[in-house]
Amino acid sequence: MEKVTGIGGVFFRAKDPATLKDWYATHLGVGWSDEAPWQQQQGFTIFEPFAQDTTYFGRPDQGWMINFRVDDLDAMIAQLEAAQIAVQARAEWNGPVGRFARVHDPEGNPIELWEPANETAPEAE
Repeated sequence: MEKVTGIGGVFFRAKDPATLKDWYATHLGVGWSDEAPWQQQQGFTIFEPFAQDTTYFGRPDQGWMINFRVDDLDAMIAQLEAAQIAVQARAEWNGPVGRFARVHDPEGNPIELWEPANETAPEAE
């Protein structure tokens, strides 16, 4: 079977696309420039639909949430907090697959930050 080789892009509507594009580039290093698009490191990408009534994304009308892998969650949290961006990090979010934190972009979209525990595949439940 032929399979896709990765995510080629994440596209979504925004009230102010230019401001949001700048926010993602400035604070997370993600975006598109005239020189080249952002290129991610090789690693796990989880593709997982959630139940319609999930509370995991936050507000009920939120239809999606992006999860970005990071090498050093503590350093990313410090960087975001230094930029006056509120970060949620709860011990109960951490487990065998790694550590997690959450921020929201200026339009309220949730962003999950994930520091994987190691380079082995997470176990399916």
